[in-house]
Amino acid sequence: MFSPELKKGSVELLVLTLLEEEPRHGYQIGKLIEARSGGLLTFRVSSLYPVLARMEERGWVRGRWVEKGEQRLRFYRLTTSGERALARKRQTWRVYADVIDELTGLSHA
Repeated sequence: MFSPELKKGSVELLVLTLLEEEPRHGYQIGKLIEARSGGLLTFRVSSLYPVLARMEERGWVRGRWVEKGEQRLRFYRLTTSGERALARKRQTWRVYADVIDELTGLSHA
């Protein structure tokens, strides 16, 4: 439903928001985004791993491997730097959404 470009611009915000709640693995993150959006937003799990790796390189998240029965899963948690990045991204998104609403007349609807 949404263009890949629009989704690409919001994926870090969504991932950081979910990790603010608790540590999660990539598959769980993808499924939560889908469930909480009522199926309107979907991300291939394979597309989330490069995002998580990039955020780990930036120091926003920290990953660790966990053995779950026969599975080995990488759980990610938000770092202090990630909390600051999330606050900035939320503020930027709010301002952007407000500007779009204003320019498209949606704020007067």
